Amino acid sequence: MAHFPSLPAESHLGDVFGRFPDNAGPLMLYFEGVLRSDGELSIGEREMIAAYVSGLNACTFCYGSHRVYAEVFGIKRGVIDALLKDIDTADVRERLKPILHYVKKLNTLPSRITAADAKAVFVAGWTEAALFEAVQVCAAFNLMNRIVEGTGVTFDYDQHDDVRRELRNRRQHSYLDFGRKLGVIPPEDESLNV
Repeated sequence: MAHFPSLPAESHLGDVFGRFPDNAGPLMLYFEGVLRSDGELSIGEREMIAAYVSGLNACTFCYGSHRVYAEVFGIKRGVIDALLKDIDTADVRERLKPILHYVKKLNTLPSRITAADAKAVFVAGWTEAALFEAVQVCAAFNLMNRIVEGTGVTFDYDQHDDVRRELRNRRQHSYLDFGRKLGVIPPEDESLNV
């Protein structure tokens, strides 16, 4: 049940931003850039990190939706569940494992990140830009997980096969479109296309 009486019992993030639209537009712009812009990490890899961080934070809503998006963008089914059990045995490219270890530590013990943690990422062949992409995804989902959990969003994608199926059928998902649908981003402002 939602924590805010003005939200439906089975609330969705769209309900939260519909009720509290201030600052939702800039947030959708940021998420569009973090998850959908060109980068060294693929969109699928960034979605995988989003779902992984949300799983670490036990945020059912974000975990469920971003696990589906990760699969839509090329991540094999079951990989994110495996990452939550053990990064080192999960079926992901070896080169990604140092980034995932970095993200896990950043998520749970950020003050303990060291130059050696970053060096492991660079030794695996990643650039600073790639590591910063992963850092941004981790930070963005710590923010979003707290918005979702703090308001009591209860929508669980695993309980809604029809909605999961709809997400899987989308080949594109835009945070700008989501913001426009909610009315927090003006539909006519083409300058916002990232």
